[in-house]
Amino acid sequence: MDTVLITGGTGLVGRALTKLLTEVGYKVIILSRHGEQDNDNTLVSYARWDVARQTIDETAIQQADYIVHLAGANVADKRWTAARKKEIFNSRTQSAALLYKALEKYPNKVKKVISASGAGYYGEDKGGPAFTEKEPPADDFLGTTCTAWESAILKMQELGKKVVIFRTGIALSLAGGALKEFYKPLQFGFATILGNGEQYVSWIHIHDLARLYLSAIVNHDLEGIYNAAAPHPVQNKELVMTMAQEAKGKSFISVHVPTFALKLALGEMSTEVLKSCRLSSARIQETGFVFSYPDIRSAMEKIFQEKES
Repeated sequence: MDTVLITGGTGLVGRALTKLLTEVGYKVIILSRHGEQDNDNTLVSYARWDVARQTIDETAIQQADYIVHLAGANVADKRWTAARKKEIFNSRTQSAALLYKALEKYPNKVKKVISASGAGYYGEDKGGPAFTEKEPPADDFLGTTCTAWESAILKMQELGKKVVIFRTGIALSLAGGALKEFYKPLQFGFATILGNGEQYVSWIHIHDLARLYLSAIVNHDLEGIYNAAAPHPVQNKELVMTMAQEAKGKSFISVHVPTFALKLALGEMSTEVLKSCRLSSARIQETGFVFSYPDIRSAMEKIFQEKES
């Protein structure tokens, strides 16, 4: 029975992945600043690390067959002040550096390091074709952050480790992330469309995202950088209206949040909310991966079926 060491294991993606991994028989060790936590699942344990102090549990590294790196400060949690941007950047690069040092220092059997990255690597598509993995990074804050993040992970190859990186669109789940925020005003009957709503959004159902990470573990030939987004990006207004229809039927009112209001509320972060970004899923599909929820309607149907059950 192989063991998967997960950073960021208590976050939205980490929880979904832990559930899937243990269902198919993997042991999971979750790295946490607080160490051991209560958990009824005997296949899940916790180990301590501290990115700021660059310390990590040696035993956890030695037990791991695979590492999944999801740790990083939430990009959308707070306004992008200079301090917050530094925290977002450092939380990704310094955590990756800590993993590298641990793998270099301690004897281990890690076969592969699998890491998140973001769709923010790319700029705005401006009506051109969907972004493939060959496109250059944007020269803005998220583009620069993702480039540094990926470079820190790719460095693991120097230690003889295989590396997989997933540039991830919006993960759809009511348990957290962007969809949870979109859903909040809908509970009061308002479907809030951002700006003119015509900007394209690359998204992926949380279950498909967890399956992608599992496929990177199971498929030993899977290596390199892949877009982690469903085959059919949608405009913001289609995403919000589909969510509203699945949740409320016809009993809602659509409301546009003006661009100027978003800029006032979010500052620099508003550029990410308003930009159009379509990711191509062709490369990951060519590996044989089949999306369970390739279109927004099927994804929303599943999400709200689970909510009702």
